[in-house]
Amino acid sequence: MAFLVLDELTKAYGGTVAVDRLSLAVGEGEFVSLLGPSGCGKTTTLQMIAGFLEPTGGRISLAGADLLAVAPSRRGLGIVFQSYALFPHMTAAENVAFGLEMRRVPRAERDARVAAVLALVGLTTLADRFPNRMSGGQQQRVALARALAIRPQVLLLDEPLSNLDAKLREEMQIELRQIQQRLGTTTILVTHDQSEAMALSDRVVIMNKGRVEQIARPDIAYGEPASPFVASFLGKTNQLAATVRATDGGSVIAIGDLVWPAEPGSSPGPAAVSVRPERIGFVATGGLRGILRNRVFQGSHWLLQVQTDAGLVTIIRQNSGDALPNEGEQVGLAWRAEDMGVTAGPGTVA
Repeated sequence: MAFLVLDELTKAYGGTVAVDRLSLAVGEGEFVSLLGPSGCGKTTTLQMIAGFLEPTGGRISLAGADLLAVAPSRRGLGIVFQSYALFPHMTAAENVAFGLEMRRVPRAERDARVAAVLALVGLTTLADRFPNRMSGGQQQRVALARALAIRPQVLLLDEPLSNLDAKLREEMQIELRQIQQRLGTTTILVTHDQSEAMALSDRVVIMNKGRVEQIARPDIAYGEPASPFVASFLGKTNQLAATVRATDGGSVIAIGDLVWPAEPGSSPGPAAVSVRPERIGFVATGGLRGILRNRVFQGSHWLLQVQTDAGLVTIIRQNSGDALPNEGEQVGLAWRAEDMGVTAGPGTVA
């Protein structure tokens, strides 16, 4: 059953629509990420849920109640900002206790809650330390503990890991997901980082120019993108020129010597398909022929680029120790029909 519901949520500034009729139902305990490039409307959506912005249209309900009728301070939401927004003159424990003090939680209960959430985020020994004597990761934990201390119905995260270096960001992703699963808190994350959204989320909401392009599990959105934008935004993908041809047995879609059945009723003509780099393999004969132009070692994998008549093809190969072709060699490429999708043109691959 849906716990947090956004129904046709809209925000316009004059003639500019920042969020265009966004509808989303979030289950209790679910972790959902709003994902997209800068200016797509994801932060505006989060601010409307928090009550910092008034929607132009649409509704928001939480546990069946109209959230728009509730003052922001009474919505019971925990919020972690990109900047953490810690009070520099307060210790970690005092920062965490602040929201509880505003809610007039009795001292004994307040102290117990502060101790519990600091232990949860691994900061018990730093309770008396001020923010300017903490690392970025430690400050992020304090901000998270402060949001969780009030026992929010929904946790809102606005790019909370973007200020951390790559290694610490990966570590904090794991910790954040473990904490969320342990507590079962319904969580909405705003991020432009595709890998972060896919690592943390039960579902992702991919947004573009104020509109939702796709709502799905991360693996579904990655493997079965609903639009060319999703295909290109979620990781690397190859967009290749193809042709739909009519045959005696029905329509086929062809790229070089590679041929697959096309959806019944597809009209002959040009098309375009997308296929992920890790789904493409080398074949000794046939396939899509081309010349290997670049071979780049990236530690855990190789990144290769092959120039073909259908376009430049990027391939990812795990660093398994297997021999790879050299730059300048002619190679053949192939992949399964189920590993590609038609992202433009007259149909979808069967």
